[in-house]
Amino acid sequence: MPRSPSIRVLHEFRVISVQGARSLLSNWTHLYFRNRLPKHILGTSPNCTGIKPPGFFPMDRVPRQSVPPPMADTPADTATLNSADDAIQKSPRHADDVVLRAEAEFDALSRQLTKHSETGGRSLRKGDSDPEKGDDQEEYTFDLKEYLTSSNDANQKAGIKHKNVGVIWDDLQVEVPGGASNKIYVGTLGGATLNFFLGPFLWLWGIVLTVFPMLRKPMVTKPILNKSSGTLKPGEMCLVLGCPGAGCTTFLKTIANQREGYANVSGEVLYAGINAEEMQRYYKGEVAYNQEDDIHIATLTVGQTLKFALSTKTPGPNGRIPGITRKQFDQEVEDTLLRMLNISHTKNTLVGDEFVRGVSGGERKRVSIAEMMATRARVQCWDNSTRGLDASTALDFVRSLRVMTDVLGQTTFVTLYQASESIYDLFDKVLVMDKGHQVFYGPVTEARAYFENLGYNPLPRQTTADYLTGCTDDNERQFAPGRSADNVPSSPEALGAAFGYSAFGQANQDDIKRYKQKMSDEKHDQEAFRAAVAADKKKGVSRSSPYTLGYSGQVWALTKRQFQTRWQDRFQVYTSFFLNIALAFVIGSAYYNQPLTSAGAFTRGGVLFAALLTTCLDAFGEMPMQMLGRPILKKQTDYSLYRPSAIALANLFADLPFSALRILLFDIVVYFLSGLHNSAGGFFTFHLFSYLAYLVMQSFFRFFGLICFSFDSAFRLAVFFIPNFVEYTGYILPVDSMPRWLFWIYYINPVSYAWQSCMENEFMRISLTCDGTSVIPRNGFGITKYPDTLGLNQACTLFGAESGNSLISGTNYIKLGYGLDPKDLWRRNLPVLIGFFIVFQLAQILALEFYPQYGFNASINIFAHETEETRRLNEAQQAKKEKVQTEKAAGKEEKERESIKEKVDFSHRRAFTWEKLNYHVPTPDGQRRLLHDVNGFVKPGTLTALMGASGAGKTTCLDVLAQRKNIGVVTGDVLVDGRPLPADFARGTAYAEQMDVHELTATVREALRFSAYLRQPQHVSQEEKDAYVEEVIELLELQNLSEALVFSLNVEARKRLTIGVELASKPELLLFLDEPTSGLDAQSAWNLVRFLRKLADQGQAILCTIHQPSSLLFESFDRLLLLERGGETVYFGKIGQDSSVIREYFAKHGAHCPPNVNPAEYMLEAIGAGVTPMVGDRDWKDVWLDSPEYKAALAEIEAIKAEGLSRPPTAGDNATYATSFLYQVRLVSQRNMLALWRMPDYIFTRFFVVTFISLFISLSLLQLGNSLRDLQFRVFAMFWVVVLPAIVMTQIEPLFLHNRRIFVREASSRIYSPYVFAIGQVLGEIPYSIICGLLYWVLMVYPIGFGQGSAGVNGTGFQLLIVIFMVLFGVTLGQLVAALSPSVQVAVLLNPFLGLVLATFCGVTIPYPTMMKFWRSWLYELNPYTRTLAAMVSTELNGLVIRCKADEFAIFNPPSGQTCGQWANEFVGIFGGYIDNLNDTIACRYCQFKVGNEFYEPLNILYSHRWRDAFILFSFFVFNLIVTIIASRYLRYAKR
Repeated sequence: MPRSPSIRVLHEFRVISVQGARSLLSNWTHLYFRNRLPKHILGTSPNCTGIKPPGFFPMDRVPRQSVPPPMADTPADTATLNSADDAIQKSPRHADDVVLRAEAEFDALSRQLTKHSETGGRSLRKGDSDPEKGDDQEEYTFDLKEYLTSSNDANQKAGIKHKNVGVIWDDLQVEVPGGASNKIYVGTLGGATLNFFLGPFLWLWGIVLTVFPMLRKPMVTKPILNKSSGTLKPGEMCLVLGCPGAGCTTFLKTIANQREGYANVSGEVLYAGINAEEMQRYYKGEVAYNQEDDIHIATLTVGQTLKFALSTKTPGPNGRIPGITRKQFDQEVEDTLLRMLNISHTKNTLVGDEFVRGVSGGERKRVSIAEMMATRARVQCWDNSTRGLDASTALDFVRSLRVMTDVLGQTTFVTLYQASESIYDLFDKVLVMDKGHQVFYGPVTEARAYFENLGYNPLPRQTTADYLTGCTDDNERQFAPGRSADNVPSSPEALGAAFGYSAFGQANQDDIKRYKQKMSDEKHDQEAFRAAVAADKKKGVSRSSPYTLGYSGQVWALTKRQFQTRWQDRFQVYTSFFLNIALAFVIGSAYYNQPLTSAGAFTRGGVLFAALLTTCLDAFGEMPMQMLGRPILKKQTDYSLYRPSAIALANLFADLPFSALRILLFDIVVYFLSGLHNSAGGFFTFHLFSYLAYLVMQSFFRFFGLICFSFDSAFRLAVFFIPNFVEYTGYILPVDSMPRWLFWIYYINPVSYAWQSCMENEFMRISLTCDGTSVIPRNGFGITKYPDTLGLNQACTLFGAESGNSLISGTNYIKLGYGLDPKDLWRRNLPVLIGFFIVFQLAQILALEFYPQYGFNASINIFAHETEETRRLNEAQQAKKEKVQTEKAAGKEEKERESIKEKVDFSHRRAFTWEKLNYHVPTPDGQRRLLHDVNGFVKPGTLTALMGASGAGKTTCLDVLAQRKNIGVVTGDVLVDGRPLPADFARGTAYAEQMDVHELTATVREALRFSAYLRQPQHVSQEEKDAYVEEVIELLELQNLSEALVFSLNVEARKRLTIGVELASKPELLLFLDEPTSGLDAQSAWNLVRFLRKLADQGQAILCTIHQPSSLLFESFDRLLLLERGGETVYFGKIGQDSSVIREYFAKHGAHCPPNVNPAEYMLEAIGAGVTPMVGDRDWKDVWLDSPEYKAALAEIEAIKAEGLSRPPTAGDNATYATSFLYQVRLVSQRNMLALWRMPDYIFTRFFVVTFISLFISLSLLQLGNSLRDLQFRVFAMFWVVVLPAIVMTQIEPLFLHNRRIFVREASSRIYSPYVFAIGQVLGEIPYSIICGLLYWVLMVYPIGFGQGSAGVNGTGFQLLIVIFMVLFGVTLGQLVAALSPSVQVAVLLNPFLGLVLATFCGVTIPYPTMMKFWRSWLYELNPYTRTLAAMVSTELNGLVIRCKADEFAIFNPPSGQTCGQWANEFVGIFGGYIDNLNDTIACRYCQFKVGNEFYEPLNILYSHRWRDAFILFSFFVFNLIVTIIASRYLRYAKR
């Protein structure tokens, strides 16, 4: 029926009012016949012979138009816009036959895509909602063909040109580094150390080789794509098929012009006659590649994700219909994509990921599809984009591609695993790959016959796509009777050569030549393409730019997105503000109300230094954040959504509202609480420089995060600068005490300029009164002989003091004490800081634009070195594999299966039932139901499938049954043998989840063994477990990857490993699998299901969700539980031989499945799972509830319960874990230690951090003497030991949180205890921590010259013990913070807070006597740093004789007639120190300390307490470990 006029998307999603349906069908008919009929029929070329366009079926084949509309797989679905001369020539057909045939195809397509409007069929009625998301659905079925066709016609009328881009690839070859048998092995600590020191030289050598390429040795390479050639014209779709490793992904990426990561790409690729280099430079966004993994910002909603993509791709005014605004355009396209992919209900739902709850896996895949469609690319490459989609949704998606390709003239390449016949028929051409060789390229209708003619056995029940892939699989191919590998081309090389000599190969070459010549001669398509791209650009965008939006527009769009991302992560926002304000109160109260006396001079500088350092180091958390967003940056810049550098400015602008408010609040609290100069000018000047310093350091750390390949390398660079920034600020190490050869650091340190500004701003406004301890000599402790105020015979030790004058100018104080001049505040410091900010911001832009880092590209496998045992096992696996290939006999598996059925008795096994299962989750709108009255059972020895549309609640149901949900309310009965779930239920079951989460540094064999060792009963011998692991490796065909590290595996191999890890546990009760075949090719999926069938025949009960099963795969299951949206049951019962039972059930209620249609696909379409309306006028859940099958299912559940209750309860093992606690600790610790050893960068970075800090501090303080200043520097050197934890924590936390993610997955299966997890994390770190402590100690003690006190060399040994304890404390404190934090973002916020609080109240920064009583009474005593410094300072300074240098004496004159001794001896006797010239009568020289004990004893430190303090510090290490263990037990932050 006609639809009301509304804004519509045109051919590239441009907009126009929709006309009536009759007019649209007429327009489409005209377009359809014009492009599909042979020219001699149209009367345009009387001399042209009849040519069958690709996509037409031969006349002697049965047409598919007889299929009912909901499942119609018509030849019209494969229609293209190509003229007839583009096809392979066939015999002429009669014109009338062709016309009738085309009319039939068109009618079938019209019925298929417009059935709802014509029949009033139901999709989702108004008011129906998705119970998972709660949003109203559309009240009509979206008609994509009508939508695009009407828009397309209007576009042409408006003069907007098509962008038709045909693709030619000729002799395309891709090579990667390494020879044919080369393997890349995981690095070691020694290699990392060597690479670090050789790095600069290798970098310089690389520059030399660039300048003089003749010096470069030829790289050894191997081809992974061999001499592929072909052409695909606008309006055509190509299906790329091949086994894993065949080169399908490589082919798609190369066609999509993504060539990075390859050693060499040769051959020619032309896009409408434009070469690859020009296409990449000027038209990058017109060729797009959709990767297999779904990478999104988890905390954005689906709508926000699409809005952003559209905002960067909206065509300019010349590319839109006049009168249509950008906002209208974006809104209409967004709605169109959501309706087309049937995810409108998810618009306001978070995208989520494996750890952030969001949309379902299938819906997330459709978000990825929608995002790429929003780019409006003309050449689209889809890499297994139906992974995770149910069969109906996958078919709907490919149908959408078909219609878009036809109407819009796109050029579409798709690689799919497990493509059904319905999907296969929608393509024009098929490209078959075998180990990088092109073994067929031609029409989809001819491919099967081609391989049959080569000598391969026809397998009529196998889908064509599976058959073609199987012909390239050594394990699965079958030769025709009388044929063998001797007389049938079977190797990749032989198959490639056979294709080259075949008629199809010759036709392909001819087609390339003709089309290349046409591109060269006729520039119409190319010129139209260039003009259309230029028209798309917004005003002001250069014609040579590959972007639709200008740079400022990109920055604005990104700023909005980054702001949304930050704002929607509320926990992180609230935590950062809370910690910042709390830290401000701590610092402000620590330096509360500083007096305007000499006592407040040095501490005023201290509060300014502490506040500034807190602000600057707060920006350190920006560095890891730059690493996390790299995959998204890579994907979206490949889509040409924005320039990489735009994200740098967007991050700055998006963060400004948060950081500006946060630091303003911090500065207000610190400034006024500490009693700094109370004036508006003073405060705002302080805030200006404080915030400017933050922005400088933020851009500084972001720059490091951008240029470094990994977090470890960035961390090493940051640690190179941080100690220097702190040490060379001018506060801790005065300018005149800095080594001359390191003096320059002070001038390139942005923190020093900010601190100078804050000091100048404060002290130029105040004057100080000299009193208290600054007066020499003075009264106290019974002495009353000296004046109470500063007299002529006394001295003030404060810088800038004048004899006899108690008032000191703040300006004089900083001039003489620090060499600061208030005049530099505005004339030097401000411009320099602004310059630093601009330089670092420009550095980010240049780094992103010219040196982008996207992280590790797992396109190659990395292996662990073989041991003698693994070498022997791998040889046995290869020998067995070869034996199976040579001795393979038909029907062997079936015979084996039958024999097993007869022999195995599993009557003793328990059955699993569930009744009236409901699940509700909390939402902002109240409780929402996801499952409703689901009933079912799984008997021992049966294989049950759980199916339904994406978002129907399949994974939710599996999670509930497997007891994996920890939020929401579950009601109903879940029973084992009619009894409540036993204590060992989680251990007795295995659950292969949809997300592949593993220990990344383990090998495949190690991961499988770890699962077998800890999950199989302990009484099973290790040899037996090892043997079973080898069986699993063989089953999953992982023989060649047994020693590969998990992080280097591709998606398909990781999926196999996930399944293998669960199979290795040999679950006694039940095996759950969530989409085990998603991501696998057809043969691997068939092998897996066949193995599951074998397990079931041996008595295993199995329940698994499954997507896109072929007919053969579907029939392997015994029962089916079918769900529709809302978690409603549609069917539960037997499937039957040839799916007869379920076919009969649906047929009985009006849904007749044709014999040549896959019943698994049909039943999903029949219940309205996809975009097509359901069959019938009743909801299928109501049909089920009224059916006798439902009553029979309930009766069988009761019978199972009764039978189970009739047997005595199984005397099972009620232990939570299969193995003992100590055994778990041993295995988990071994795995952690091995993981750390295989992360050489991580270990080396830790060594680098402690070595560099110790070394650089020592270089600044070489061979200290025994002067007063050297005494202070000794304390300063020891103080750096307490800085170590704050730096080490930053490296520890990301690893711990990553490992906790793995633990959360493993803990669900009760593999090992949370206590074991925490203990294993610490035990793995201890050896390296001891080495770190030793390195730090060696570089601290000897260069500085420790051990000159009475403790001597023994004292330095004690210092080693303290340093090791401190490193261990830092490691466990980092793990504790990580265990208490939900994410890395929150963990890094806690580090500055803890570090600063502990360092401030340890008794050194603020001396014990001057500390506020409130803090001194509890925080000082509970502070581990107090014990560290007390032990170290007392050991080093005890008995150390102090001798002041000439400039360190306090000079005063005694009264006339008295010597220095007579005037000041009484003072010295009470307060300590010594007078250097006792008998002089003028210029008395007083030194504050005579021996080191006089320095530390007033600070509440005693030498006799040093061992007590050492073991109190060790007890803090134990405390951290205990709290980490408890937190690991109760805080996992994994909501499901």
